[in-house]
Amino acid sequence: MSALAAQVISTRRLDLLPLRVEHAEEMAAVLSDPALHTFIGGTPDTPQALRSRYQRITAGSPYPAVSWLNWVIRLRDESCLTGTVQATVGPSGHGTVAEVAWVVGTPWQGRGIAVEAARGLVDWLGRQAVHAVAAHIHPGHRASAAVATAAGLTPTDEWHDGEVRWQRSAGR
Repeated sequence: MSALAAQVISTRRLDLLPLRVEHAEEMAAVLSDPALHTFIGGTPDTPQALRSRYQRITAGSPYPAVSWLNWVIRLRDESCLTGTVQATVGPSGHGTVAEVAWVVGTPWQGRGIAVEAARGLVDWLGRQAVHAVAAHIHPGHRASAAVATAAGLTPTDEWHDGEVRWQRSAGR
């Protein structure tokens, strides 16, 4: 598989825009609620820390067979960023797998944005050379489990670092 590159993905209400370092300032505000770290740990990044992180991420994976794909979620009607989606795509024993994740800022939660963004991402991955899509979700994170379900993923019996692996075949 050749490396994938993030492209603009448009859904009914959203544009998933490839991550740029310039998004750090606005995204630091979007991701500023400490409650967003309940299941993943850590604390919100400052704009400077997020800028550094985005510089590392946008430089790409050091492994040629692995693609780091990151998007910010833009709500078109409000012309603002609301969160992120990401996919780490690489080889596995059963073909190419995309490990996905999402986060939506607290003010925009409960509006279906995470579901719409995750579906848009999974659908896009299904049109790429990706055989399966997986996510790791804390067993107590009901909202994330609902997003995964809506995106067509189902829980497996596999655990990793206290999280359940959810998966689906990308072409489904």
